[in-house]
Amino acid sequence: MKLESNAVIQIQRPIEEVFEGIVNPDKMTNYFISESSGRLESGKKLIWKFPEFPDKFPITEVKIEANHSVSFVWDPETVVNITLEKLPNNDTIVRVNESGKEFNEDNLKWSLENSGGWANFLACMKAYLEYGIQLRKGAFEFMRKI
Repeated sequence: MKLESNAVIQIQRPIEEVFEGIVNPDKMTNYFISESSGRLESGKKLIWKFPEFPDKFPITEVKIEANHSVSFVWDPETVVNITLEKLPNNDTIVRVNESGKEFNEDNLKWSLENSGGWANFLACMKAYLEYGIQLRKGAFEFMRKI
């Protein structure tokens, strides 16, 4: 049995703006990462950095379908799939699914934590894309290793 984490939100922006907010590092650094070695594009390998951690995270196996989906690997055991759905009122539903880990106690903890993490990602993205608010800034300072 494989575990997965899921999160979903509706963003009051056109699908093209939401997609750009996910693939463009100039946008993503305002609500999720602190650095990226480039734009998310199919076949590209990137390095992401987060403001709270000294580690750098390799992003591989990137697959993009413009204005529809983004997938990548940043944990060799899992695949992240982000899908976008345009609503009749021009809002966008964003779904995040990360799956692949085998069921065991440690991975069950991972699944629960990541579901919360992806929900936070979506809330931060919504605040930034709709209102220009940077919810993530300073939110995880307590997690820095001293």
